[in-house]
Amino acid sequence: MTLEAILASIHLLAILTAVVFVTSETAICRSEWMNAKVVQRLVTVDTIYLIGLAAVLLSGLARIWWGMKGDAWYWANWLVHLKFTLFIVVALLAIKPARMYRAWARELAASGALPGEAQVRSARRQVMLAAHLIALVPIAGAFLARGFGAPG
Repeated sequence: MTLEAILASIHLLAILTAVVFVTSETAICRSEWMNAKVVQRLVTVDTIYLIGLAAVLLSGLARIWWGMKGDAWYWANWLVHLKFTLFIVVALLAIKPARMYRAWARELAASGALPGEAQVRSARRQVMLAAHLIALVPIAGAFLARGFGAPG
């Protein structure tokens, strides 16, 4: 019982970390606010977001493997597959902005140039989509925790 509570707490903390930092990215990734400090801040915030996503994945898998319900119960539930699919989509959406932020930082260091408005809009669009989709994952989790989607 204690292990289940610890795993659930770690998973919740990881989810909150990812949500807070993807929200921070959406707030500061704006062309009208772009300056050298914002570029560096985006790299930092994005790094924490990516760490949060990794922690969500690892803690979620830990709950499946070592949690009270066991992996057979989870993998037989279609809601787990929905959550995992949504998570993978969110994680894939994180790749392009992460690469863009780091490229902006390299370009800034090399020439002092800031990203163009179209680049910033493109990154923001990806991050906004991820931020909206990530909100669906815990909804599926709430139903999963209450036994919905279980076979039988």
